[in-house]
Amino acid sequence: MLKTEWIKQGYIDEPVDLKAEIRRLCQEKHAVLLAHYYTTGDIQEAADFIGDSLALARKAAETDAKIIVMAGVHFMAETCKLLSPDKLVLCPDLNAGCSLADSCRADDLKRFKEEHPGYKVVSYVNTTAAVKALTDVVVTSGNARQIIDTFPKDEKIIFGPDYNLGSYINSVTGREMLLWQGGCHVHERFSVEAILELKREHPEAVVLAHPECKGPVLRVADVVGSTAVLLKYAVEHPAESFIVATEAGILHEMERRCPQTVFYPVPPEVSEGTIGCHCNECQYMKMNTLLKIYNCLKYEWPSVDVDPAIAREAVKPIERMLELS
Repeated sequence: MLKTEWIKQGYIDEPVDLKAEIRRLCQEKHAVLLAHYYTTGDIQEAADFIGDSLALARKAAETDAKIIVMAGVHFMAETCKLLSPDKLVLCPDLNAGCSLADSCRADDLKRFKEEHPGYKVVSYVNTTAAVKALTDVVVTSGNARQIIDTFPKDEKIIFGPDYNLGSYINSVTGREMLLWQGGCHVHERFSVEAILELKREHPEAVVLAHPECKGPVLRVADVVGSTAVLLKYAVEHPAESFIVATEAGILHEMERRCPQTVFYPVPPEVSEGTIGCHCNECQYMKMNTLLKIYNCLKYEWPSVDVDPAIAREAVKPIERMLELS
């Protein structure tokens, strides 16, 4: 949308350089802008800090800013609020949800726990605060194996909600965790066929894949890891090209850090009803825009709060994760 159109529609009062205004407001209001790698490039460029879920959780815990703006999805803003209950936490668009978090409701997990007494619950960070409140320890894709390895080998564990990540951790640890049947709608759509087609076209390319992808996809990958791990590998292992099976937003930082390298995003499988849909992008992450960030800073709204009773329990497994990772 052109700036003149923003003015006509009443979004802003006068022409502005949104990035400059966001930086000015952050300084003026002692605010920090955190952005996930899956947001758009212009947001990443405007942010104080970009990272994956673990890095952003750490930053939320460490910052002394009075206001935290979480450019990501709703559960990330909730996590910020859990770790910084006295700060104002802003979410540019409250409708920015997460298909993975939506796949595990607190009531369903509570019932599942009751059906499996004696099990510890390990929950992926991509969950609501209410689910975290029922959890023993939270993990990210970057630290899941490390944290699971802290449990005794005979520990009974429920792992959720991402089935693919849990299956991958089972395969590399030899465990038999009980897996919740949830998944990310973006990573679920990557296929072996699409990767092999890219590999035929670019035989020199190294294949990078996120562990939220299906097992067959991970088996044809050269490197499996979180967004931060994949980025680190690309930086530390220079190659002519990489094939990347994760949300396409990470390519912005990969290309910035590795300007001489070519990155090929894996296209999604196109099924009925998805024609024209760029399903290697998360539409929820892309709901964040510079204009929404500018407005939420200007008006200090919308904010995210968590019920105190839920927050008291939900913060415990997050703090446990931070202690172990």
